Amino acid sequence: MRISAHGARISSLKLERQSYQDRLGQWQQLAVFQHFGEQDWKPLLLAIEQLQREKEALEAASDLLQELQGQLEVLTRAQAGTDEDISRHTTEHAKLSERQDQARRQLADCAQLLDATPVPARELYFPLLRQLQPEALGEHKLTVESCDNRKKDMRNFLQTRIDADSKKIASLRDRIINAMSDYVTAWPLDTREVDVSINAAGEFGKMLAALQADDLPRFAQRFKELLNENTIREIAGFQSQLKRERETIRERIDIINRSLHDIDYNPNRYIALEAEPNLDADLRDFQADLRACTEGALTGSSDEEYSEAKFLQVKTIIERFRGRSGSAEVDKRWTRKVTDVRNWFVFSASERWREDDREHEHYTDAGGKSGGQKEKLAYTVLAASLAYQFGLEWGVVRSRSFRFVVIDEAFGRGSDESARYGLELFKRMNLQLLIVTPLQKIHIIEPYVAGLGFVHSEEGRQSMLRCLSIEQYQAERQARSA
Repeated sequence: MRISAHGARISSLKLERQSYQDRLGQWQQLAVFQHFGEQDWKPLLLAIEQLQREKEALEAASDLLQELQGQLEVLTRAQAGTDEDISRHTTEHAKLSERQDQARRQLADCAQLLDATPVPARELYFPLLRQLQPEALGEHKLTVESCDNRKKDMRNFLQTRIDADSKKIASLRDRIINAMSDYVTAWPLDTREVDVSINAAGEFGKMLAALQADDLPRFAQRFKELLNENTIREIAGFQSQLKRERETIRERIDIINRSLHDIDYNPNRYIALEAEPNLDADLRDFQADLRACTEGALTGSSDEEYSEAKFLQVKTIIERFRGRSGSAEVDKRWTRKVTDVRNWFVFSASERWREDDREHEHYTDAGGKSGGQKEKLAYTVLAASLAYQFGLEWGVVRSRSFRFVVIDEAFGRGSDESARYGLELFKRMNLQLLIVTPLQKIHIIEPYVAGLGFVHSEEGRQSMLRCLSIEQYQAERQARSA
């Protein structure tokens, strides 16, 4: 009991001692100040409030101060933006520096690889690789980062080409061997000591040389007679056929123009199609070569040099028709171009006054024209093309001639005037039209059609077609309006 009482007494004294020490610390802190005014905060607070009111009064009374304050805010925002730019550019600079170091390392690796490549190999293959680069890589721009990927692309391209060339070589080898085999089968006695293989090409070449040198001259005179009698005559017939095709085009254009003359393209004006000779160099040269092949040849000549010259001229044309080695595709395009007589002309349209046939405007294309002008010109060209293709004459009914035309999305966006113009053209041609169009142009098309088919799709799942005559349509429309 006494120990507990003394323990409690000790604890009480410790608390009392701590209280006195805390108070002593507070007195020591107060001892720092010499006057009470140094601790009196209320006058300072009043002074701050007074100064703040004065500051606000000055700011409210001074426009210059407000302007400076606004400039300070702008400069503060600008400074913040500049700080952001500096931070961003610093980051970019660090990235670029890293990329530059990486590029230097790659450059050193490339230089080491280049040094290991023999000079003759560089001089031989590097120009070839540069020539193949556009075909292999297209428009890709080479960069340090893309070199590895482009290297793979180039390797794949070269391997693909090598494989293709290998297949061509194999195919050519098979063709040669097949030709050798056919020759051996046809002439077994002459080829009994020759193997059918690529290695025997020299032997077959010698046999060919012998045939050319020994046997063919016996038929030279007969060959020249056939040349004069048949080959050049065939060329002359071919030339005549082309001339007939050319005249046919002119005649059809005249027929079309006679019909176009009766249709007003614009008030008191009509359209006439014109076909002028095409001055293209390929066409001019081809026509001149044809004339050179036949000039004086049909009258006959015993001059061997003359006949040989004619043969060479014909041979040159025939070779281009057949396709020369290494230029087969080019010659194919050339043949299509020069033998299609339509290419011999440059077609245009002339708008003329009906009263005196004086030209109002000449159309070589639709550039610079309004939408309506372009549509009318397009309908005119379309009508002329159909008339030429079908061999039609406007205003003439030919019951067994094919004249069915389907026009999709017809007249949907064009003007009413141009639509009527086009329909009048087709009507004059007696065409059987199937017009697919939205309903907004039905009032324009209505006078030119005999029947309608309405297509409806229920929720896009199933289309339904209803057919009715134009009279039924008009009657139902009037009933709905009533």
